[in-house]
Amino acid sequence: MLTGTAAAAAVLIAGKDMFFKTKAEAKASKHFEVEHTDAEWRARLAPEQFNVLRREGTEAPSSSALENEHRKGTYLCAGCELALYSSDTKFESGTGWPSFWAPLPNAVETSTDFKLIAPRTEVHCRRCGGHLGHVFDDGPKPTGLRYCMNGVALEFKPKA
Repeated sequence: MLTGTAAAAAVLIAGKDMFFKTKAEAKASKHFEVEHTDAEWRARLAPEQFNVLRREGTEAPSSSALENEHRKGTYLCAGCELALYSSDTKFESGTGWPSFWAPLPNAVETSTDFKLIAPRTEVHCRRCGGHLGHVFDDGPKPTGLRYCMNGVALEFKPKA
């Protein structure tokens, strides 16, 4: 049995992964309705989409045409085409990313993200687990929330 300094050294050598699952590992252990191997996702998605949706990357601000999309319609997950947001909840946040004050019902799930040390609430697609962005509590009424989404993780379907 290890005690004191020996136990601390064992933790350092074994690493935190011996005791804690990373968020990516926890998400990977969850089963989603739409699942593919990394190779299959790479074949289905553009490189930047893969980086954001599957590797939890962030696109450069003001790089998405969807930031300035003003037509009526629905925003879908670029990974599985699940309807995520209505244009009725989109607003100009001034952040450089498409922003919404609410998702569609049963469209997204959240988890805590510690990548920037301070916790943030990460938003992912309920159906495929793809990373979409983050939600913050500085949005407009009626929810007071700002779902700050990576445009590359979304596809826009105009209203017919």
